[in-house]
Amino acid sequence: MQATTKDLRLRAGELIAATERGEKVIITFRGKPRAMLTALEAPTARRAERNPAFGLWADASHATSLSVDEEVRVLRTPRSFG
Repeated sequence: MQATTKDLRLRAGELIAATERGEKVIITFRGKPRAMLTALEAPTARRAERNPAFGLWADASHATSLSVDEEVRVLRTPRSFG
């Protein structure tokens, strides 16, 4: 697949998606090939990693029955110091 530098600027997401499908994208500037865009060798390994903050309160002893909106509202209430 070939793309111009303008395509790279305007459609970067589509070009990256093409590399994830296994395509190699040749970037041209003024009609001449200047660069090649390829996928990393193991993109699936990064997806398998789990964010350590995910489920942070899953085993909390203070688990409440509040919804997420209610929990955020409680956290945002002003404190009184006095």
